[in-house]
Amino acid sequence: MQLLVEPVARLIDEFSRLPGIGPKTSARIVFFLLRAPEEQARSLADALLELRQRTVFCRICHNITEADPCGICTDERRDRSLICVVEEPLDVMAIERTRDYHGLYHVLHGTLAPVEGIGPDDLHIADLLPRLNSTSPVREVIIATNPNMEGEATAMYVARQLVTANVRITRLARGLPMGGDLEYADQITLSRALTGRQAME
Repeated sequence: MQLLVEPVARLIDEFSRLPGIGPKTSARIVFFLLRAPEEQARSLADALLELRQRTVFCRICHNITEADPCGICTDERRDRSLICVVEEPLDVMAIERTRDYHGLYHVLHGTLAPVEGIGPDDLHIADLLPRLNSTSPVREVIIATNPNMEGEATAMYVARQLVTANVRITRLARGLPMGGDLEYADQITLSRALTGRQAME
């Protein structure tokens, strides 16, 4: 005998596929939505559809945007000689909150993780090299991957790919804790890490 009706079981299963949401949290969300006004459920459904219909990835930096290329890539006030390489779009938001960085970005959409089958071809690493030879010469690439094992391995790989390019390669300073994620860092810590970035050896 099935304990849950099929629509409830299906939605619990779908929510539990999301990162950081286990079966118990998923069930709590679903039962909250069951008790919520229909208008709230419809609003959530509309927001999910709008997310898929109105957002794209910037063809230059791969950040999430409504217009391609994105507002950062088309902003003439940005310093085009700087490119900050990050793992995810959330990291762009975290760095932008510091208001200390005014260059461009390059979003990898993940890190190297051979155990999970994620290699260089699964990330936007190869797209970075042509950007260094664009009409606006790049003088520095800041590698701002997370300070954990995957982030470090990805940083070293990206740095090796850029060795032949005539650019300065830097890494965020160690103001960030090992094992932490950029999106959870406070603004002061992230500002100091940006200011104290060092050349990669």
